[in-house]
Amino acid sequence: MSKPFDMELFLTGVLNGSKTTRQRHIRQAIAIQTAISHRWHRTTPWNWQRKHLQWFLSQKLNERTAETRYYYKLTIQLIELRMGKSFQLTPQPSRQ
Repeated sequence: MSKPFDMELFLTGVLNGSKTTRQRHIRQAIAIQTAISHRWHRTTPWNWQRKHLQWFLSQKLNERTAETRYYYKLTIQLIELRMGKSFQLTPQPSRQ
């Protein structure tokens, strides 16, 4: 049996800022990982595709505030930075 993927270790190289900011990014990355894992059984960011993150932003965050979506997009940018690739996500319409 393999060990579960450690999102904190994965992001360690690209995280900076205050301790609170780092913890928020880790917590949000784990939430993204959990949602994608439950939906598509893809447990590591190395297996993710653009559609997985686009689904997360459009379906899981559709009832959240614009600020919350913004912070999750920042976390996704850190994941992209760590992976060395861009998913080129389309912007989501803002709720009024």
